[in-house]
Parts: sequence; C-alpha cells; structure tokens
Amino acid sequence: MSRGTLWLRVAAGAWLWGIAALAVAMPAGFERRVEEAMRSRDVPGMAIAVVKDGEIVHARGYGVRQLGSTEAVDADTIFPTGSTGKAVTAAALAILVDEGKLGWDDPVVDHLPEFRMYDPWVTREMTVRDLLLHRSGLGLGAGDLLYIPRTSRSRADIVRALREIRPATSFRSGYAYDNILYIVAGELVARASGQSWESFVRDRIFRPLGMRTAVSDENDRFATANRAQPHARLDPRLRGLGAQQVLPEREGLGQVAAPAGGLSWSANDFAHWVQVQLGQGALPGNGGRLYSEASAREMWTPQVPVPIRPYPQPIADITPQFSGYGFGWYVQDYRGVKVVQHSGAVFGVLAFVALVPEQDLGIALMVNSEDVDVLRGLGQELLDHYLGFEPRDWVAAFSTWNRERLAAGLAALEGMGAATPARRKGAGPSLPLRDYAGEYADAWYGPIAITQEGGRLRMDFRQTPDMAGAMSHWRYDTFRVDWDDASIEPAYATFALDAEGKVERITMKAVSPLADFSYDYQDLLFTPRPAK
Repeated sequence: MSRGTLWLRVAAGAWLWGIAALAVAMPAGFERRVEEAMRSRDVPGMAIAVVKDGEIVHARGYGVRQLGSTEAVDADTIFPTGSTGKAVTAAALAILVDEGKLGWDDPVVDHLPEFRMYDPWVTREMTVRDLLLHRSGLGLGAGDLLYIPRTSRSRADIVRALREIRPATSFRSGYAYDNILYIVAGELVARASGQSWESFVRDRIFRPLGMRTAVSDENDRFATANRAQPHARLDPRLRGLGAQQVLPEREGLGQVAAPAGGLSWSANDFAHWVQVQLGQGALPGNGGRLYSEASAREMWTPQVPVPIRPYPQPIADITPQFSGYGFGWYVQDYRGVKVVQHSGAVFGVLAFVALVPEQDLGIALMVNSEDVDVLRGLGQELLDHYLGFEPRDWVAAFSTWNRERLAAGLAALEGMGAATPARRKGAGPSLPLRDYAGEYADAWYGPIAITQEGGRLRMDFRQTPDMAGAMSHWRYDTFRVDWDDASIEPAYATFALDAEGKVERITMKAVSPLADFSYDYQDLLFTPRPAK
C-alpha cells in the first residue's frame, strides 16, 4: 500500500469519525443557552438528558431546587414526571403480557371483577388495551377531581366511582385524554402480579434499569433530600401571571393517582428509561430484556387517531401532519420525521420526552415551574440540532405564544367582569344565605358541605383534604368559590331552585378559561343529601 493511499484512508476515517462525533455532540454553547433561557423566565431549576446511538451523551441539572435556596439541581435531583410516567404503567403491563399473566385484548373484568363503567355493555367490552388508549367514551379529564388536587380515597374507591361517570361519547368512537383509566391499569398490575403497582415498578423496572434515584411512592420522594420543589405564578386574576412562588409540594397529585403520573426521577434515570425505550425493550449493556419487541411495537403503534389542532404562529411548525396514541405515547411527526413523545405536568413541575427512533435519539427535560415555553423551547432546539434543521430561538417563539394565550385568557375574564349583572340592582341571590347551606353529593365525586360562617358561605369538598374556600356572590344564584389554597383553580357554583324555592341542584365550572382540564368542575352535579 502506498503512503498516499494510507494517508487517504486515514483521512477518510478521520472525516467519518468527525461526522459521527458531530452527530452525538451537544449544540455548541448549550450550557450558556440553558442558563439564558432560564433567566428569561425566572425558572428556578431544570434537568436535561440526551441519549444518542444507545449512549447517554448528556445528563445534568441547572439552577436551584427551590427559590431562595443555594442547593443546586444536579443529574441526580428527582423531579415529579407527570404523565410521562403513563408509559411506565404500560411497560408494567407489557411485562405481565410477556409472562402470560394477561393479554392486551383480555376483558378488564376477567382480572378485575369489580370493574364497572357507566354502560354495562362497555364494561363487558373494555379490554386491557382500551385502558391505555383514551377511547373509552369518557370526556376530557373526566373524574380527575376524584384525586386532584388530593384525595382521601384509595384506588379501589376510584375504581368503584368510575361506574357513576357518564360518558361523553360512544365507546371507541374517538379520542379524549383521561387519567382515571390509568389508575385502573395500576390496579390491574397489582391484581395480575400479586404485588402493589409501586413495588412492581420498583422491582421489575427501576432496578433492572439501574435507576438509582427513581421512586414510585411519594413518601420515598419526600424522604429524598435531593428533590426539586414545585413553583408557579399565582396571580389572583389568572394562573401563569406574576412572580414565581413555591407551592406546597404535598398538595400535588397524590399517591392514589401514581399509575397515571406519579413517578419521580432524575436526569440520570430519565436517560436510562429513554435507553430501554429506544432499545425496544432491551436492557442497555447486559443483553437482557425488560419486555419483548412485540410489546414494544404495540406501545409505539398509533392505535387511536388524535385530532390535530393547528398551532398558531410563531410555533406553527410544530403542528404535526399525523398524530395517534399508543400505550402511554403520542406518535406523530415533526417536519416529516416520526417522533414518539409525551408531556407531563404535576402542579408546579413539567416534563417532556421526545424519541426519534430512526435517529436513535431521545431527549428528556424537566423543570420545577410551570414555564412550558422554556421546557418545550429548549426541547425543540435540541431536536432541530440533532435532526439537522436550521437553528431557531424556540424559547422566544414559545414565550410569544404563551404571552398571547395568557393575554387572551385575561381579556376574557375582564370582559366577564365588565358586564357582570350582579353589579346592577336586583341581581342579588334569590334566597337568604342560610337557605343555600347544606349537605350535597355528586354521584361520582361524593359529598360536599356548604356552611354559613360569619355572614358568608363556605364550600368544603369533603374527600379532598384542604379543598375548602369562601363563596362570594357573583350574580343571581351563582357564587364564586375561592379556595383557601390559592393554587387550586377558583370555580363558579350555580344553584338551581325548584318550584318551592328550595335548592334542587348545584352545577360548577372553572372561573379561568385556561384552567387545567383536570379541574373538571363542569362534570359535577350536586343534589341535596337526605337529612339523617
């Protein structure tokens, strides 16, 4: 071989190595970019993980765990991950399917005989697969007030309450996101495995993956010193405005809803989870498997179409051409590239994960505030970098979109206030305040109490600890409820009277047009409870 030929081969090898290195490298100046983005929105802390070609190329934390503290977020700081954890419950079921303990198309009642939907036919037809696909006929977020913001109920109680929730559409006719059926899925894991969902996830998923900091029980989270604290902007007019403030962390989702979104883990552990996902169930490094390739294909197959609502400018480019839901994952495209992704939200904390199977790429981000513009903006910038798209300031784009969204919500609220009939003479309540007081119940939620104290009414959601607040007259027979815990969305409560002038029913709705869908006040129908 001539020296010239040898030099060409060495040069070619170096060039190819350079391309490969470029393919896995983080964007130049990325650390500075993260810090800049966080400062732009006063974000306390965040954590980011990137997996490329089977390797963890980035896992680290930024900022602080809590405002006013100097304790830094690092790669082992745990964050609640919200609904990104739905895929973990799906993986738990996949392990049980692989072991022959249940099948995706088994009727749920074969394993949970006490399971009931509102319609007996749907009860008989509902399969394990249906629990994961948001096509049950329940409305958006139906039943979430059973456990949000917290509850004294057990998972078994929630399974029993499910039979009282009226469907919004017919079974399997369309998509509507829910959490409650993932709680049922957690009960199914427990019944089929003989151990609690918490211990199954810990023993059969976290430990094989070497996820050292991940926890499935909130008591373990509260016992972990290195954890992020939740923050939010709680302007009295509209959540999302004003300065950041620390939220009470024990007022979050609650353990009962953990199978739908109650896991906590760090950037390091998120990276391990992404590795097994991109490996189609293969455990990184040891040749074993967490679940089969067949189950992996089921999880990532879009099995129910998700309606596409175009995003406005300046984020219109993230609008997909197709979108569907698998088992705990959205499957859609970004500028023609298939992306498997999911977001997560627990009050005061957000998470986002995006997988690009064809590029063997996974990106995961967590932030201990509700600033979606920083979370999604940095996520899109990383996607553009690894997919070879032109760089763009996505944080600014998402911030513009978010400001316009909040401004529209505030304008809607101010418009309602400016035209309030209660400000005019004769728009007062029909009854003395004492006649609104009493015990009421909704078929699926259960009991509330309305009392008169110090010349004002108070409402108490009896099975939601600390969800009590003052009622101020709004107009006619509608009152506004402002909860003692300002992090809970205010609501309107409207009393309807019968022909004798007695309260016949109470309906509710969120005050804010931007309230999280989990505050499904509109699904409640309270009626007086018979006197004991």
